[in-house]
Amino acid sequence: MSYELIAILMFSSMMLMLLTGQRVFAAIGSVAVIAALLLWGDGGSEIAFSASMKLMKWYPLLTLPLFIFMGYMLSESGIAEDLYKMFHVWTGGLHGGLAIGTVGLMVMISAMNGLSVAGMAIGATIALPELLRRGYDKVMVTGVIQAGSSLGILVPPSVVLVLYGMIARQPVGKLWLAGAIPGLLLAGLFILYIVVRCRLQPELGPTLSEEERKEITWSEKIRLLQAGVIPLFIFFAMTGLFLMGVTSLVESSAVGATAATLAAAFKRRLTFRLLHITTEKTLQISCMFMWIILAALAFGAVFDGLGAVRAIEGFFVGDLGLGPWEILLLMQLSYIVMGMFLDDTAMLVIVAPLYVPLVKVLGFDLVWYGVLYTITCQIAYMTPPFGYNLFLMRAMAPPEISLTDIYKSIIPFVAIMVFGLALVTIFPQIALWLPNLYYAR
Repeated sequence: MSYELIAILMFSSMMLMLLTGQRVFAAIGSVAVIAALLLWGDGGSEIAFSASMKLMKWYPLLTLPLFIFMGYMLSESGIAEDLYKMFHVWTGGLHGGLAIGTVGLMVMISAMNGLSVAGMAIGATIALPELLRRGYDKVMVTGVIQAGSSLGILVPPSVVLVLYGMIARQPVGKLWLAGAIPGLLLAGLFILYIVVRCRLQPELGPTLSEEERKEITWSEKIRLLQAGVIPLFIFFAMTGLFLMGVTSLVESSAVGATAATLAAAFKRRLTFRLLHITTEKTLQISCMFMWIILAALAFGAVFDGLGAVRAIEGFFVGDLGLGPWEILLLMQLSYIVMGMFLDDTAMLVIVAPLYVPLVKVLGFDLVWYGVLYTITCQIAYMTPPFGYNLFLMRAMAPPEISLTDIYKSIIPFVAIMVFGLALVTIFPQIALWLPNLYYAR
């Protein structure tokens, strides 16, 4: 049997196991270990062992539990809810103002968390009921929350970009800076869409009533602005110190986790129950990431031993005769297809070890490609029929929002994200300008 056929058999076996509902790490890891034992005998067991040692020795991996802890501490302590109250008061006088405030909330949650799931949970439990109660169009606001939550994997500190940095051997600081402007660009495009649509159809996003606006004094508005001070302080303490060179990547994540805990204590919400819930959820998510990465490293090692990367390069360039940009487009399309079945982490650890060396051979910047991958994952998350965010929203949304409403809601936002992806693809400096400027110093 040729090495190419073995590689195809491994990949198809893994996808088949995933489609049967097996856990991601079990599907990837079992195929890797079985293939290694069949190919190299007893010596093949060393591949899985080496992968686990490589994982345990990767120091930046310590950032994962710390960032996850920080995000859950902020959400479980109610600081995210305080933020939404601030946006609610300051933007409620505009048509679509609460939807605009929801996008702002999602950006700030992304800057404090790095996971899209947390943004979705906060948006669906805090923002969505209030938007529906205020008479907002249910289809539009459902799309707003799904699109806004997807920013969590792009705006720093993105956990997905940390994982990509590990696989692509790229500086995490560069990747964070590269994701900042595209993330804010997408958020700005979402807000522009809401403003234009609510100006054309004011009934979709009604303003706060005159009575409610009169009840809120300027002193109350100023007081509510304090809700934004704590997240800004945490973001500066974490990311600012890292970019200034005061702390390392791991130290900055520890600073963020400590600052979030102190913020909860400052708000007098730090209880044993809060610590228990936050620690338990952190452990669950961190262990999931660890198992997936371990399985992916083993799978990638077997694939690399077969020469699959060179085979893929030969297939695209030699057999199909495709140019670099055509190959890049096919890779992005494959992510969208896989995104119908897998989450971003699973896609990254399965395919990135194959694609990253090919991207490097084709002459593309790996930091820029990391941003393209992340935006494509955001699109895949919201693409029917099986987009990850669609079913998260279905699980969290109230009964009056049907699956049909959820599917309809994402159409304009997917179009906006495709437009944003095209801009970053055509103009790489949108992603590369900030990291190049900073690291040139």
